[in-house]
Parts: sequence; C-alpha cells; structure tokens
Amino acid sequence: MTQKRIALINDVTGFGRCSVTVELPIISAMKIQVCPLPTALLSVHTGFQNYFMDDFTDRMENYIDSWRKNNLTFDAVATGFLGSAAQIEIVRKFVKNFPTTTIIDPVMGDHGKIYRTYTREMCRRMRELLEFADLITPNLTEACELLGIPYPEGGIISDSDLTVMAANIASKTKGGRVIITGVTLDIGDGSDITNFIFDNGEAAIVTSKKLGGDRSGTGDAFFAVAAAAWLNGETLFDATRKAADFVAKCIAHAEKLNLPWNWGLPFEEFLTELK
Repeated sequence: MTQKRIALINDVTGFGRCSVTVELPIISAMKIQVCPLPTALLSVHTGFQNYFMDDFTDRMENYIDSWRKNNLTFDAVATGFLGSAAQIEIVRKFVKNFPTTTIIDPVMGDHGKIYRTYTREMCRRMRELLEFADLITPNLTEACELLGIPYPEGGIISDSDLTVMAANIASKTKGGRVIITGVTLDIGDGSDITNFIFDNGEAAIVTSKKLGGDRSGTGDAFFAVAAAAWLNGETLFDATRKAADFVAKCIAHAEKLNLPWNWGLPFEEFLTELK
C-alpha cells in the first residue's frame, strides 16, 4: 500500500481561509499527503483593505529543482491562483518534468469579470495549460474566458449551452473532464446553484440551494474535496456531490456564526466528517 501524494501550487494566505490554508487541511483529512509549492505569501487575502504580499516567482524554480534533485514523485499536481505569466510558464515546465495527473483550477475571475491582477497575456497562457489537464474546474466566468466567448447576460445559462462549452473545453484537455462550478441555470427561480459535470462525453449536474452571499475560499474548499475524492477513486459525479454538500454545510454554519464574508468558511468544524 502507498499513500497518494499531491503537489499543490497555490498561494499561502495567513488569514481569510483561502488557497493553501483551506486546501491543505481538507485534502489531508481525505488521506492524501499535500506538498505545497507557494506562488505567493499573503498576510490576508486581497478581499481585505490592507494586506502584505510576497511574490514567490523568483524562488519557485529553485524550490522545484530541490524536489527534482531529491527524486520526489507525485500522484497528482493541482494548481490554483497564479500571479503572473512567468508563474504560468513555471507550472507548464513543472507538469512536463513531473508527468502525472494534473488538476487545474483556473483562478481568473468571477461574476463576468477577470481579476485585476490578470493580464491578457496571462489569460492566453492559462489556455495553454489546458493540454495538460486531466480535470479542470472553471467557474462560468473562467469557462467563457478559456473559450474566448462572451459571458452570458446576468450569468444565467442553459444546460445545453453548458454542454457545448464543457465539451469544447474538454476537447482541449488531456483527460476530457470538466466541472463548471457555481452556475445559475435558466430554469427555476434562481435559488439553486449548479455544478455542471462533463466526463468524457457524459454530462450531469449537481444542484444545491443557494445559502447566503459570496464567501472567500468557497471555491478552494469545493476544489479540495472534489479533487481529493476523485483522486481517491470516486466518480466525478460523486466527488462533485461530496464537495457541494461539504461547502453547503460550511456556508450554513458561517451564516449561523454571522461571520464576515472575507473570513471564509468555518470548515474546521467538519473536517472529521471527510473520508
């Protein structure tokens, strides 16, 4: 028997429950060893007015070189927020030099807008990572950007349009698996949130009730559970269902505690329930 090991390429943020500080404990709770490769160090995330940030771009290649010299191997590599075109190129080299299962969370934007830190070159380079992806988990904004198409009016879309989008993204990847997260479908009263799954030509949806407003780190928690469950052998549908249920439980507890949105999800309360 061997324990699975994942290289996690993302920023490390001290307060606000996002990125590595969310993903590492969740994936670890699901019995997978996590090896972080920092892209940046932040005191708090950028949803706070005042934050300290130390960009790790100039140190990433030496960090990776140490892993290579120590003959380390990984069962998977997962990517999150990348702060520059140079970092995207470093990730591209990494997945070439450590050929393994690659899971990409293309953290580029939300609600129809690309993050201010993302340049047009970065968006173009992110598309170049698609060829390495066994699984990619964009939200609707990121899916549109990866395909170079307009964001739908009001962020509302049909399942038939999602099928076309997911199929087009999947065709550019190695593994043919896509989860388009946090979507509002053009049916119902808008009180549901949908995760659209496309697995090598087979489409499915996982729907949950919307609870509260946006919270920092929600996507990171979803990604961590879904990626770990899938790596542990669950179907993509079951992994998505597990992730959606876990996030919903965390959001409900955050609402009960009346936490500020930028304090993230109190996921710690439920870690022992993960398998």
